[in-house]
Amino acid sequence: MPATEWTGREDLAALVDALGAEDVRWVGGCVRDALIGCVSNDIDAATRHRPERVIDLCREAGIRTVPTGFDHGTVTAILPHGNVEVTTLRCDVATDGRHAEIAFADDWRDDAARRDFTINALYAHPRTLEISDYFGGLEDLDTRHVRFIGDARTRIREDHLRILRYFRFSTRFAAEWDEEASEACRELAPSLKGLSRERVGWELLNLLGLPDPAPTVAKMRELGVLQQVLPECRQSEVAQLERLIAAEAAHCTAPEALRRLAAMLPAVPALAETIAARLRLSRSQRDRLACVAARRAEDAMDPRGLAYREGIACATDRLLLSGGNPASLKNWEVPSLPLKGGEIVRRGIGKGPEVARLLRAVEQRWIAEGFPDRRRVETLLDEALAAR
Repeated sequence: MPATEWTGREDLAALVDALGAEDVRWVGGCVRDALIGCVSNDIDAATRHRPERVIDLCREAGIRTVPTGFDHGTVTAILPHGNVEVTTLRCDVATDGRHAEIAFADDWRDDAARRDFTINALYAHPRTLEISDYFGGLEDLDTRHVRFIGDARTRIREDHLRILRYFRFSTRFAAEWDEEASEACRELAPSLKGLSRERVGWELLNLLGLPDPAPTVAKMRELGVLQQVLPECRQSEVAQLERLIAAEAAHCTAPEALRRLAAMLPAVPALAETIAARLRLSRSQRDRLACVAARRAEDAMDPRGLAYREGIACATDRLLLSGGNPASLKNWEVPSLPLKGGEIVRRGIGKGPEVARLLRAVEQRWIAEGFPDRRRVETLLDEALAAR
């Protein structure tokens, strides 16, 4: 494996010293990404040591740990330049598609055999960076082939979420679809209904955050996978996602997973709320999906007025989805109306609904005129008062 910025980290070297170079390997995504020249945000390690021994060795070396998944062998080492999950070598004893009963192992190959794809089962020696590849992951990475380790149906039955992971990893790394894996996903798609909606939502958003997930979404629908996790997404919404991704590129707008999820839903706010709740999205994510679902053709007529009422994020989403141009919103700060109700009261209007009505009237003209300065607002107030 080529040396990267993270392989030279002093805090990682200290962790290796604590655990022993022959008893630890870098594993998974950090190795895969280093091999193809991608930046890796997460560093994972596999070790022969049992989790309690990992904690003891780290304590002796002055490294703080958190038992984030102790029962499954995972201990997180708290390091100055980024934490590392250290997981004891494991093999599966029993699985039910959602949970796995594991046993600790001593052989690197046994640990590799329980992983999902060949390109994720690569191990690197922390000192020499020599790669251990037990299932042809290096060749698959070179040929851009995302392939399950062993029989695809067996691996999916062990963990149903692997169906969605297959599509996400294929979007990132594959040159074409693996026929065996695709057919297994088609056959076992109904098993996705047994997963927690939160896990499904997380996988969907991670997929949609990739540069161009539209062909993958279309493939998922063709195979009957999408219908299991997002039945509200019809062929018209798949086409809408394609148009949105093209609009993002045309207007040099960074992709956003939540915006793309909104494109895959009918423009019905109540339905968007229901789907967001089903996927266990946060309150702010639910609000944004509902806001985007309220889009109208006339949104494109006044981008800044829309942003003032709905916020920059929702306005940008609605403009891109309705064929508008969000360029005027870039680097624009939403202003505040330079007028308070107290000023209207001081002009002789009693406190109550009339103050609110006058504020709304001035605000509407202020928006329509493109947010003029304070002097113009005073004139607008004079005119509103005179019109009474």
